[in-house]
Amino acid sequence: MPPQSHHTSKRQSATRSDTLRVGARIAATVVWLLMCLLLYTLALPFRRANPVPRVFLAGLLPIAGVRLVVIGEPVQARTFLIANHASWLDIPALAGAAGSAFVAHDGLAGHPVMRFLCRLNRTVFVARHDRASVAAQIRQVRAALADDGVLTVFPEGTTGDGRTLLPFKSSLLAAIAGSDTEVTVRPARIDYGADSGEIAWFGDEPGLANVLRIFARRHPFAVCVHLLPPLSAEERADRKSIAAAARAAIEAAAGTESDDQRVAL
Repeated sequence: MPPQSHHTSKRQSATRSDTLRVGARIAATVVWLLMCLLLYTLALPFRRANPVPRVFLAGLLPIAGVRLVVIGEPVQARTFLIANHASWLDIPALAGAAGSAFVAHDGLAGHPVMRFLCRLNRTVFVARHDRASVAAQIRQVRAALADDGVLTVFPEGTTGDGRTLLPFKSSLLAAIAGSDTEVTVRPARIDYGADSGEIAWFGDEPGLANVLRIFARRHPFAVCVHLLPPLSAEERADRKSIAAAARAAIEAAAGTESDDQRVAL
């Protein structure tokens, strides 16, 4: 067989393999979703805070070929997490690591399926660009924390390249400013290591294209969630000091894990 034909055959074989892998992962996601919807319905009469949505999100990681690694003390009830944001995988990673619900931009609420799934996980929708509604959004965040849950905000406001942090927007952090010790505030760093550049969803790439690209990957990879120490009372004095302290802690945590610290879930 001529070399060119040999290489063409290999490329076609790889493409078929990628297509089959994507199809298998999509099918597994649909089956997993249907199973979890059934479990969610069965658990409704018995659980005020239904855990199934977090279980569903965490289960997306192995389907996508992702191994979850958690570093740090376990998260307690009534905790507000402040995390960096690089990929849609950040959400199942934090759900698996901390059982978290999320603050999300209201654009997701415009998609009926996404709105339905987000509501099941008690997502707090906010209009980031509507300054007039900031006070109402702060009340929503406080109400969510009052339910004894864990809530995560991505203060960058969008996904980055997985390597550098964008500026932190501080408006919603007013909800947890001050000395209220009933709510713990903890930064969290999400790190994909050497795979960060390939995993990150940023720029003009459509969301579906990113999902399909990750589903097509042949080799598994790890996501490391660093659950960092809580902010002090001084660091929580106001929303800007919270943003600055959280950003500094997340930035300082880059590349700090060692093999003996890693706990795979």
